[in-house]
Amino acid sequence: MADFSVNGLEFRNFGPFSFQLERGERLFVTGASGSGKSLLLRALADLDPHRGWVLLDGCEAQEMPAPRWRRRVGLLPAESQWWYDMVGQHFPGGLREELATNLGFPATVGEWSIARLSSGEKQRLAILRLLQNQPEVLLLDEPTANLDPENRLKVEALLLEYQRQRPAVLLWVSHDLEQVERLGGRCLELIGGRLREMGGKNYSAAGGVKI
Repeated sequence: MADFSVNGLEFRNFGPFSFQLERGERLFVTGASGSGKSLLLRALADLDPHRGWVLLDGCEAQEMPAPRWRRRVGLLPAESQWWYDMVGQHFPGGLREELATNLGFPATVGEWSIARLSSGEKQRLAILRLLQNQPEVLLLDEPTANLDPENRLKVEALLLEYQRQRPAVLLWVSHDLEQVERLGGRCLELIGGRLREMGGKNYSAAGGVKI
């Protein structure tokens, strides 16, 4: 059995969806605005009502306490939420300086006020906050959409290195087909409430070569 398995998943008027991902595998999902990409991620994270089964290592989401599932299957929403005044308060285990440095932040970023952050800085810090939990599956809702090219590449490198080290499953929503080809992985399009191969093509995990 695949490490992350989705069988007959349905929510609202979408689905059913069925696919399997092994550890270290990347799956990109693309589609028009409003096609249900974000709702798919929320269902996989067990945040919205759904039918069907989502399993990690053979354990179904409903059989696991919700906080534990959401640590192991971590969602990065398109718009991050911040509930304390300071950055460091959102990292109870302490912000890992090497990861912050890799994304262009100084070691003192934990002392910054949330109010001073740009949207791009919030996005990058939300990625660091997600990785602090060391999830085994990363559900990424356009994690680089609002970033400049330099920071986009930094985020891509960080996520691929995290995936390599664990190894983890990456399910990545993106509108950027150049990014899909650059990073490699399977690519599916969500259209009409169904998932299908993007343009009838697959993407290999090695260098994004079409196969």
